[in-house]
Amino acid sequence: MFQTILGKKIGMTQVFGEDGRLIPVTVIQAGPCQVIRSKTKAIDGYDAVQLGFEERKPKLVNKPELGQFTKRGLKPFHFLKEVRVEDGTQFQVGQEFKADILKDLVWVDVVGTSKGKGFAGVFKRHNSHGGPNTHGSMFHRIPGSMGASSQPSRTLKNRKLPGHMGDVRVTIQKLKLVAVDVENNLVLIRGAVPGGKRGIVMITKSKKA
Repeated sequence: MFQTILGKKIGMTQVFGEDGRLIPVTVIQAGPCQVIRSKTKAIDGYDAVQLGFEERKPKLVNKPELGQFTKRGLKPFHFLKEVRVEDGTQFQVGQEFKADILKDLVWVDVVGTSKGKGFAGVFKRHNSHGGPNTHGSMFHRIPGSMGASSQPSRTLKNRKLPGHMGDVRVTIQKLKLVAVDVENNLVLIRGAVPGGKRGIVMITKSKKA
């Protein structure tokens, strides 16, 4: 059964559980999503389905991209995501998925883009402890030695240096699905999920459940 859907993060709130405890939850508008294209191993070399989320005005879409929708008789969508499946032939173009496909799940994985935090130093980006703060140390918040001398006379890759922080793909595994509002296509997931408000996320069945 296909249990993957795209959604938009609305924000966080609190709900009461059956035992009376207060549960922090993230509210996500899950779907509706439409199948834009299905790929099969016989034609494309692998099985996948392309989902579209959040309709877009045709005048805001360039002609090459708009043609991909019009030739299939679909409205243009703002966000597209390709998901691997076992059998691509079981999906039809225009098929719609809503939040109800998640109602039987207990644990889910959420994929999103983390908040961008701009340029950051090694303290904030890599939790470096720095040098001593005593008078005359001259070494406080700088990265320090990178270990490269005359050989190879360059900074090696993957060193923990200052740079752009955040704005990367993040997957949070095994989050508890607290509730599914089928009528309004809302999903309540325990805890926080990657990204800020109005960020696009993908919810799928947990691989570790």
